[in-house]
Amino acid sequence: MKIATFNINGVNKRLENLLAWLATAAPDIVCLQELKATDGQFPKGAIEAAGYSAVWRGQAAWNGVAILARDSEPVITRVELPGDPSDTQSRYIEAAVNGILIASLYAPNGNPQPGPKFDYKLAWHARLNLHAAELFETGLPVVLAGDYNVVPEPRDIYPTRSYDDNALVQPESRAELQRLLDQGWLDALRKVYPEEQLFTFWDYRRNRWQRDAGLRLDHVLLSRKLTRRLNGAGIDREVRGLGNASDHAPVWITLRD
Repeated sequence: MKIATFNINGVNKRLENLLAWLATAAPDIVCLQELKATDGQFPKGAIEAAGYSAVWRGQAAWNGVAILARDSEPVITRVELPGDPSDTQSRYIEAAVNGILIASLYAPNGNPQPGPKFDYKLAWHARLNLHAAELFETGLPVVLAGDYNVVPEPRDIYPTRSYDDNALVQPESRAELQRLLDQGWLDALRKVYPEEQLFTFWDYRRNRWQRDAGLRLDHVLLSRKLTRRLNGAGIDREVRGLGNASDHAPVWITLRD
């Protein structure tokens, strides 16, 4: 089984890119983030024509998450992160697909920091950690995939001082992600590539793609029941270099049956 996550940065604007990647990469399950489309604007017909069923939670102009499944119907289990009924941002969706619980998440960016956006980021991650702990304790096979908007450690960002004040690299942000990993979740990409410098995001500005000035923001975390099934992972970097590309590249893992 091949499971991928892809911050598409506008599902309708990048639809041609998305469909081409689906046809080439042929993932079984895809978590999408940053749909930047309302529920009614989601390109359901085009996705189905490509062979995928989908569940999604949209939002006008920004945010939005989805789960696609090939030859299967995702069964929604949750469309929001618990813990704050006042939070209306579309950043989390969860569904059962082929015996695995899949979560597609788009964590807050948190900039500028310090300030209310950074406070919201940390509070959101704390809520994610609480919910993830409950999921982990069930013993079920669970995948938490998406754009976490956290650079886990210094080797996950190109050599620079320009991000020193950015919310993505702050000690508080990294600590929240580490608390999640300390529950027992496996960072699949890092497990497969323990030593390499890995990037999944290249900002559009300052020729960062051309300079390979990237960051690792997109992560696939596995519960204990899935760790022994992990047999591959990768980043489809070439997708970032296409015309009209998202500023993220797809990240994927493969699981043994």
